[in-house]
Amino acid sequence: MENRSFAFIKSDKKLVKLFYHDITVIKGLGNYVEIHTLHDKKYIYYKALKDLIESLPSEFMRIHNSYIVNLTNIEVFEDNQVVLKDQKITVAKSYRECFVNSLNQLML
Repeated sequence: MENRSFAFIKSDKKLVKLFYHDITVIKGLGNYVEIHTLHDKKYIYYKALKDLIESLPSEFMRIHNSYIVNLTNIEVFEDNQVVLKDQKITVAKSYRECFVNSLNQLML
């Protein structure tokens, strides 16, 4: 099932189907992550951020030691901050160059 558009995660003792396009931000919390969606839902999932980024599609990018964002859901990038829905996340210096290059590839 290559190129699938969703994944299942185990959260609150349930298997929850998440579509990649619905995910806005993934926040690292040690060995857990908090997944935020377009529908203002949050899911806690037992997996480290560094392990999770390897299994996500290419539209997801790490922009901070604690954050992965979905490039397709970014509304604004200004003053070194990304805006997704109601969240502002600062892009860390170590991730900035790669992030800006990715955004440049998406420009008209």
